[in-house]
Amino acid sequence: MPLRSIAVILFVQLLFSSVAVWGSENGAMTVPATQEEAAPAAAEPAASSPPLQAAVPAPDAVAWWREAAGRLGLGPDTNPGESAEPASGRPAQVSEYVIGAGDQLGISVWREEHLSGTVAVLPDGRISFPLVGELVAAGKTVAQLKHELETKLSRFVSEAGVTVEVKQANSMTVFILGRVNAPGRQTMLASTNVLQALAMAGGMNPYARRNDVKVFRQQAGKTVVFPFDYDDVTKGRHLETNIELQRGDVVIVP
Repeated sequence: MPLRSIAVILFVQLLFSSVAVWGSENGAMTVPATQEEAAPAAAEPAASSPPLQAAVPAPDAVAWWREAAGRLGLGPDTNPGESAEPASGRPAQVSEYVIGAGDQLGISVWREEHLSGTVAVLPDGRISFPLVGELVAAGKTVAQLKHELETKLSRFVSEAGVTVEVKQANSMTVFILGRVNAPGRQTMLASTNVLQALAMAGGMNPYARRNDVKVFRQQAGKTVVFPFDYDDVTKGRHLETNIELQRGDVVIVP
């Protein structure tokens, strides 16, 4: 190797050694910051808010109501949301339809299609049903007939669920006779009073004695007569005489 190259290499090595020694002697050591300097300055306390005022208790609503109710004459024991005179709590009476001769009944038995169909109530009040035979239906409610059929069918069908419905209420008829435009038998599809029945019969003709109409009804083997004055009722007088008709009533217009 040429002498000049060796000299350059030695010079470079010496230069690096000198730099390393100088750095170790004069280099500043990194000193960790003190705890006070490292930790961020504590936030200044927030401005003090004004003290909360104590909540004012709400007045007793029940006491207020009782005082007001007493002044109004509703009674001191009446509570809000309650009426001064509570209802008696008795359930409203619901009258069930009473089957009569001539009615068409639809009777079906659950899961027994061959036992389902429409039967007519005969003039003697009886019906005929498979496996049961004849039984009296007239005079019984729909619920009573349903229970009787289920009891009789239970000997032949397990868990016999019977449904009874009135398809045609042919027995709900009244008879309107005399001086009306369409006398005869009228079927009541809903509650019907005397005025409505006269309208169903086409009204009274000009020769009718409008103040002498009578309703004949059979009660407990006796005939009861109810007078009806057409002119009075249409003028708002004696409205209690405009009675609701019942099955089999006969209205006579002389």
